[in-house]
Amino acid sequence: MASEQQLTAIKGAKVLMVGAGGIGCELLKTLALSGFQDIHIIDMDTIEVSNLNRQFLFRKSHVGQSKAKVARDAVLRFRPHISITPYHANVKDPDFKVDFFKQFNVVLNGLDNLDAR
Repeated sequence: MASEQQLTAIKGAKVLMVGAGGIGCELLKTLALSGFQDIHIIDMDTIEVSNLNRQFLFRKSHVGQSKAKVARDAVLRFRPHISITPYHANVKDPDFKVDFFKQFNVVLNGLDNLDAR
């Protein structure tokens, strides 16, 4: 069981999650259920039919849509009072400079793509 101090730190942490695919879906669910309340997600991919058997936040009706945005919407259905900011973008995009990453207390890698890692 987490202490009050640990729970306060979790609630106050600003988390960046890179990747909203197979690893990212599980990671996002776990973060949301663990009490994190300010989560940002970067993923440049869109949902494909082949993703549906392992990326449980997505449904057939989501095919063609942004993984980051749909993952946010799916989690907000069971954790509506947290903040999830999606970025439908490539983490290697020049807009994501060092200062962008410095704003986060935690950066987590949910990528399944070796090049982006």
